[in-house]
Order: sequence, then C-alpha cells, then structure tokens
Amino acid sequence: MIAQRYRPFRKVYYAISLFAVAVLTGTTGYVVIEHFPLLDAVYMTVAVLSTVGYAGPHPLSEAGKVFTILLIVLDLVVFAYTIALISSYFLEGEFSQEYKLYNMKKSIEGLSGHVIICGFGRNGREAARTLYESGKKFAILEKGFPQPHDESFAVTHYLQEDATRDETLKLAGIEKASALITTLPEDADNVFVVLTARELNPNIKIISRASQDTSVRKLKIAGANNIIMPDKVGGEQMANMVLNPDIKEFVDLLNAQNSTEFAIREIECQKSFKLDELNGWQKTGATVLGVKTDSGEYKLNPAPGTQIKKGERLIAMGSVEQLQRLKELAQ
Repeated sequence: MIAQRYRPFRKVYYAISLFAVAVLTGTTGYVVIEHFPLLDAVYMTVAVLSTVGYAGPHPLSEAGKVFTILLIVLDLVVFAYTIALISSYFLEGEFSQEYKLYNMKKSIEGLSGHVIICGFGRNGREAARTLYESGKKFAILEKGFPQPHDESFAVTHYLQEDATRDETLKLAGIEKASALITTLPEDADNVFVVLTARELNPNIKIISRASQDTSVRKLKIAGANNIIMPDKVGGEQMANMVLNPDIKEFVDLLNAQNSTEFAIREIECQKSFKLDELNGWQKTGATVLGVKTDSGEYKLNPAPGTQIKKGERLIAMGSVEQLQRLKELAQ
C-alpha cells in the first residue's frame, strides 16, 4: 500500500515483531515440551533470548535442551538481523526520509481549498510559482520531485508519487481541494487524471495541459473545465508581440500577480444589485471590466444598469486595496 511509505519507525516495528515472534515461539515450546507454567516459560524464554545465562526454574529434559539450543541459534539470527536492520535504517538516512514524508502527508491532510498540481515540469513549475506569488496554497504530485533552487519559490507540500493513481490524489486531499492543474507530458495520463479527479470531487475546477488538438475533446469529455495548449499559446503570444506589442505588454501588466498597485481579479457577489446602485468606481476606484453570469456567459464592459445576481462574478481591475473594498461592497 502507498500509505506504508509514510509510516515512521517502519523497520523498528519489524525488529520488535521479530523479537515478539521469538518470545512466542520459545514460550510455546517450553509449555508444550517441558510443561512449564506460562510465567516460567516466558521467564526461561526471555533469559535465553537476552543471553543472560541464568539457570532455568526447572530442570530440562533432553528434548528441552535441544529446543533451548535451537532457541539460542534463533536468538543469534534475530539479534544480528535486528542490529543490521536498525543500523542501516538510521545511519543511511532512510528513517529521516520516511519521517519527513510522514510529516508531509499529515501536513497535506490539513489543507483545504488548495490547488493540486500534477507534474512539475516547465508548465507545472510556472503554475506553482504563480500560485506561490499569489499566496494560494498548493500541493505538487511528481514521482521524481525536484526541489526548486530558487529560494524565493518555496514548495512546502509535495508527494513523490504517481499522480495517475487514485490513492495519490486522495493523499493530496482531492476531496477538499478547490482546483486541480494537470501538466503531465502525456495527454493520455492527463485524461486519466481528469477522469479520476472528477469522480473523486465532482465540484473541483480542473485545468489540463494538452499537446495534441485531438486530445482537447477527450479532456472536455473527461471533465476538464479549461484546457491549455502551451505550444499554441506560445505561438500566439509571439505573433501578438509583432502585431500588437503595446497591447501584449499591457495584458502582461494586468496578469502581474505580484503587483499591489495594479491587478485584475474576479469577485464573487454575495447579493443581488445593479451596477449603478453599487457605485463601485466612485466608492472604491476599481473598474468593472466584465461580468460572468450564472449561465457561464461573459458580459464585457457592462452598462451601469446591468443587474447582477447573487453568485455571479465581477471581473474588476484596480489596486489590491481597491479590489478588496469592491469585494466588501459586493458581500
């Protein structure tokens, strides 16, 4: 089972189990062969296994002596194996690694409303960096997880596991996550992750990477909310740098997540109102660029008399402080 990799003192448990088996074997042997009372049988077994060398509570028969010799040999084998097991466990760093992974699992169990990122290649790393700069909690799933060398970009939650496995997604807290981003290199793996994630959490928002045009429809059917094709997006951006360089630079400015002076955010409305009744621009200085209706449609540059329903989202632009005040008005 995958969970065994996160149980600390695993090999110590094995060593204790071996000693318990040896005690049980010796006790049973003395009771059956020598008809010792239970306490005397346990005492004799522990005396032999501990190599103390005290005389037993009762004289031994020939069969009892042979059994004692075999028990001593078993004791030597168990003792040698236990010492080798525990020494390698602690001296080679295996205990430290397992205990660290165990703490990581417990830490991830405490997350809620976080984002799960499957794959930590170029796309996954940039997604994690953006979430980190925005203060959003996230967990990385990557079999060969490489820690980022950038000290300003800390990954505090990760599992070195296969993201296509149900158990891995459950360990990452898929039931309590708000979103999942899958950036695995193979489209088939991304489809499988999307299917599994949608089954485990029907309400989660899923964004998937795709390499082939033919995979887009499959990912949609599997349950992905949004699909990104990095190569296609990159080509479009390069073309826009030629055709509309100033517009491209302005859009990049809007997407600057680490800017407190200028940002673009979506705000979920907790009540119904008309935009002119809210009077957001005069009260906060933030500008409403659009509205996402409850049917999923977008209204760009909405008129002042636009009716906003509870649960719909405002797409607004302004400073972080202005956007926060607008969010308070929409509560």
